[in-house]
Amino acid sequence: MPFFSVVIPLYNKEKHIKGTIKSVLDQSFGDFEIIIVNDGSTDNSATIVDSIQDKRILKFDIENKGVCHARNYGISKASSKLIAFLDADDYWYPFHLSDLKKLYEEFPNCGLYAKAYFKQFENVKIASIFNKIPQTENWMGIVDDYFASSHINCIAWTSAVMVPKSIFKDVGNFDEKITMGAGEDIDLWMRIALKFPVAFHNKVSAIHMLHAENRISNTNTNLRQFIDLDKYNPESQSNKSLKTYLDLNRYSIALQYKLAFNNKKANDYIKNLDSSNLNWKQNLLLKVNSRLLKILFQLKFKLRQKGINLSSYR
Repeated sequence: MPFFSVVIPLYNKEKHIKGTIKSVLDQSFGDFEIIIVNDGSTDNSATIVDSIQDKRILKFDIENKGVCHARNYGISKASSKLIAFLDADDYWYPFHLSDLKKLYEEFPNCGLYAKAYFKQFENVKIASIFNKIPQTENWMGIVDDYFASSHINCIAWTSAVMVPKSIFKDVGNFDEKITMGAGEDIDLWMRIALKFPVAFHNKVSAIHMLHAENRISNTNTNLRQFIDLDKYNPESQSNKSLKTYLDLNRYSIALQYKLAFNNKKANDYIKNLDSSNLNWKQNLLLKVNSRLLKILFQLKFKLRQKGINLSSYR
């Protein structure tokens, strides 16, 4: 039994999958298996995987049913007790798994183990900022308040987390009703954080690649099935940081609908959030009309290309 099972869902990532797999094979801790779930790719992704010779790589070809189904399928095939996730166009530094191993051995009774990460657009790396996390170099510990710590950037990001396989039996797997990029990962991490401690290591060891071709088109927003935030309302009544976290996600979804010129759906989310949980920039953006909002987001995209990262979350 390997120490880790690394689950990689794969759909049409021929430009990136070789580098992603290499970042796993280059890990300083090598006791793992790589479970690649080819989710009906129509490009050369599967052929590239087949060309990489390493007995730790297991590839499964399935009918295209979306990233949640692919991840759940990978979990079902994992032989390890510990599942690490990696998207097919993201990358790990060579010490990522060794750091997760240290984190697990130091705090063996957690439901979620998370590492810090960079967001990278072209050649620009953007550091993720977390609330209420010590800035001490190489800090490891139990997160006091998962939701409060995730108000700027989420503590847990899919390509930088590890989950014990037994946890899925308790909280369930990825919700396959939620569309990719519509909160399917956030939903699972919330379910875990509400029931189990979360351990965090603040040394960056993963890179989230923000490829231009990965940006979800606004024209698809109206077809997407978003996370059901309202199901967490009972817990939020006695959990202020959870309520704020839910409202920040409502704000994010409302902006997506405004960018898609669907003000009716945007207002459905706006009316269910407490504006006092948002900062002045967020409240202002919710009042901006869709055309101006689109111009502002295009400007943000161009500034990011120049290494200037603007965010309404801080």
